[in-house]
Amino acid sequence: MPTTFQQLAAYNSWANARLYEAALALPEELYRADTGVFFRSLHGTLNHLLLTDRLWLTRLTGVGQQPKRLDEILYEDRRELTLARLAEDARLIAVVSRYDEEALARPHAYQTTSGKPQEQPLSDILLHLFNHQTHHRGQAHSCLSILTRREPPSLDLLMLQRGLPPPDLAERLGSSRPA
Repeated sequence: MPTTFQQLAAYNSWANARLYEAALALPEELYRADTGVFFRSLHGTLNHLLLTDRLWLTRLTGVGQQPKRLDEILYEDRRELTLARLAEDARLIAVVSRYDEEALARPHAYQTTSGKPQEQPLSDILLHLFNHQTHHRGQAHSCLSILTRREPPSLDLLMLQRGLPPPDLAERLGSSRPA
């Protein structure tokens, strides 16, 4: 049976795939329209989510680049953003799968984006990471409601637990593997 964090990493990937499938179906002007959310558009919000996952994975693993700004646009192209999202979700699943209860309880030191040293239990960092994803994914979900005036795809954890498969975005984009 997967640990709670392994389940959250799997859910994160599943929910992102469902959200990205809907985002890929939008016309460009709707996808980039300012909907009044914190990062303005669906495109801005999805970029922020990828950026912050990379930020935290860099802090956890020591591998990767730290962003200069939290509103940085990593990818202008939706296809490239989607492939990067798939790769980052796979990376997150792999990193989380290596943690046991002892590792989760240990303090982990890192620096904030302003360079301030911090230390807290690894489990608290992961709780923040997944909560942050859920928060902004909810904003992206709202963007879809606003833009389409239809109910967006369900992102309920129960749907994953009941076996609803994620869409195959790599196949849809004609890529055999995430970037």
